[in-house]
Amino acid sequence: MVTSVTGTRADAELAEGFARGDEGCLAEAYRRWAGLVHTVAYRTLGDSGEAEDVTQEVFVSAWRGRVGYSPAKGSLPGWLLGITRHRVADALDARGRRQDKIRRAAAGAAVRPTGDDPGDEVVDSVLVLDELGALPQPQQQILRLAFYDDLTQAQIAERLDLPLGTVKTHVRRSLGRLRHRMETDG
Repeated sequence: MVTSVTGTRADAELAEGFARGDEGCLAEAYRRWAGLVHTVAYRTLGDSGEAEDVTQEVFVSAWRGRVGYSPAKGSLPGWLLGITRHRVADALDARGRRQDKIRRAAAGAAVRPTGDDPGDEVVDSVLVLDELGALPQPQQQILRLAFYDDLTQAQIAERLDLPLGTVKTHVRRSLGRLRHRMETDG
């Protein structure tokens, strides 16, 4: 990798080295354009943690798919931004799927049609509230924010000053515990 050359020639040499598989060029490309990729991802996703994940995914994808990149057809930062656009769309889709699963699980746990007896719904609600009360405090607070305040996991992480991954883990484990309780008591 050549760092003493400035301007377009240096960019062209960097792009060519990247396409050839020069790891030094990968490091230099990351140093130069990771901030740009992160900014674009953050502006769309609104979550720094997700934007960091997308940034890493972009550079991993670019490195793995470098044989499909041709410096003669476009600039390296332009190609990276194209990958970014796709990874951001993937992240938004994944976010939507996670939220849908949580809502379906909450709706299934909160109100389960159990027949003609209206008392069944009351029993189910009591079971859910009882199990929710039995959860450890962080999990209990996270589920209450998710279902009663209708906050996203990213919003919960921000409000509680917790890592997003921790919030996701608490939600998954808590919903599994609620589902298990509903299945065994149901």
